[in-house]
Amino acid sequence: MNPFTTLDGLVAPLDRSNVDTDAIIPKQFLKSIRRTGFGPNLFDEWRYLDVGEPGQPCSARPLNPDFVLNQARYAGAEILLTRDNFGCGSSREHALWALEGQGFRALVGTSFADIFYGNCFKNGILPVVLPAPVVDQLFADVVATPGYRLKLDLHAQSVTTPHDTVHFFEIDAFRRDCLLGGLDDIELTLRQADRIRNYERERAWQEPWLFQEMAAR
Repeated sequence: MNPFTTLDGLVAPLDRSNVDTDAIIPKQFLKSIRRTGFGPNLFDEWRYLDVGEPGQPCSARPLNPDFVLNQARYAGAEILLTRDNFGCGSSREHALWALEGQGFRALVGTSFADIFYGNCFKNGILPVVLPAPVVDQLFADVVATPGYRLKLDLHAQSVTTPHDTVHFFEIDAFRRDCLLGGLDDIELTLRQADRIRNYERERAWQEPWLFQEMAAR
């Protein structure tokens, strides 16, 4: 997982509340667990005018001109501005894989669904929670200002606007450190590899019959 420290990124606004994970990546794309290739199908039912299927090339599909992420001014955005309860619904990690595949490194909003919020940290995406009046102002500024960017600093836990207004956000210290170090659950476990091997050797010496049974299977 790539570490997250700072980001100076273009912002795209998704002005909808209660965006569920089936809207983020529809259910038909969950057949794959490759973790890659989901970016073109992010918000598939809103993004295209036809029905997408796994393995279908997206380059020739008709785009929905009314969907915000299809506007040229938001091409290459790395920060998605959201509303209340983003990521609700089922707990599919594919939603994060799709966001990451589209190039998003951070989400800024008023609230996120609990499981989705936790999955963000496991997939290298920073979810920033700010007060509703601040988010309202950000939406207004993004829409009014083409090329609107925010600077995110995970060490300082801050969001800085183009006018140098700074907003601070809260984040669990353990999750922050994991994101700063690029550590997902597997990488955290591998950091304890020596202790795990020592435990296995000690257990094999204390209870060898268990390991004999396992070897015989």
